[in-house]
Amino acid sequence: MRKKIAILGSTGSIGTQTIKIIKEFADDLELVGITAYQNHKLLSQQVQEFSPKFAGIKDREHAGRIRDLGSGTRVFYGDNYIEEFIDQCECDIFVNSISGIYGLKATHQILLSGKDIALANKESIVSAGELLKSVAKRTGSRILPIDSEHSAIWQCLQGEDHDHVERLILTASGGPFFGFTRKQLEQITPKEALKHPTWKMGSKISIDSATLMNKGLEVIEASVLFDIPMNKIDVLVHPQSIVHSLVEYQDGALIAQLGVPDMGQPIQYALFNKQRKKTARTSLELAKINKLTFFEPDQSTFKCLSLAYQAGRAGGVWPAVLNAANQVAVDRFLKGEIKFLQIPELISIVMSIHSNTSINDIDEIIQYQNLAKRTALNVKL
Repeated sequence: MRKKIAILGSTGSIGTQTIKIIKEFADDLELVGITAYQNHKLLSQQVQEFSPKFAGIKDREHAGRIRDLGSGTRVFYGDNYIEEFIDQCECDIFVNSISGIYGLKATHQILLSGKDIALANKESIVSAGELLKSVAKRTGSRILPIDSEHSAIWQCLQGEDHDHVERLILTASGGPFFGFTRKQLEQITPKEALKHPTWKMGSKISIDSATLMNKGLEVIEASVLFDIPMNKIDVLVHPQSIVHSLVEYQDGALIAQLGVPDMGQPIQYALFNKQRKKTARTSLELAKINKLTFFEPDQSTFKCLSLAYQAGRAGGVWPAVLNAANQVAVDRFLKGEIKFLQIPELISIVMSIHSNTSINDIDEIIQYQNLAKRTALNVKL
């Protein structure tokens, strides 16, 4: 029997790559549900190609056009279309690739349902990781990481005693501005920041990569997912993006996961839950790489990474506040309201305004995030 897959955010980068995996392994995987926020054209194409049982999109008019395709797909729309989609979609595993803090409620709802989740929305774990893990433990859901770095760590931990882990090492491409000085970064434009040298990603994550906030969020996420304290997680800049992350064990061994800079392998690994299926995708040829280089990140210039370590060590509500403030800061930068170097400045101000406290439930986290977002919108720089 084929495993039934539903994708939240099927028109984005992770969503479209997941669909490629489903097509490659059509005998094993079935696409039964897809959603998009506003890319109705691509969603319509996906509905026409796969005739999924369920689909969702925010706009009512767009939903009507998808219904008119005659595929028999049940289409959800409106303010609560994601919630209704999750509630009604009959699948074995959800892929959550909704970007930003908007994916948190979806992750929570999926885990409450007892379904497995292949998670590409790092903000869920950053903001509410311990609460989400407790829900998963209660319902039997499994959180399967899709991010290449966390998938790499997951793979490197297989068959090993987690008590013997000395540290985790997450690799970062360095983004488009690796080696730049603060003076060089003063006049960076959104267009320049969106040009990632290795990965093709959405605008939010591309800017996060340029500021190194993406890596900071991943450090917090790794700490939660693998129960490793923040002081045992390091970051190395690795421009080739071939070594996706490493685990160092107490006997001095470093176990690394290598592969071409493509999301296909980590997505496939999550969908099949550690089963390794033969693929037609291009494999890594080390002889053609020539060299692999690693550098310490410049946290004094790229301050977002140090802010993430600060929030992760503090715990409580601060990771959620950091997350929300960053989302607004990135949006304001893309709109030309603030400069590139003002992104960490804005986040730092918002964190200083909000005193840290413990959190008890998802609604409380969402309230704190909404408050942090309003603060970030009103800060004058």
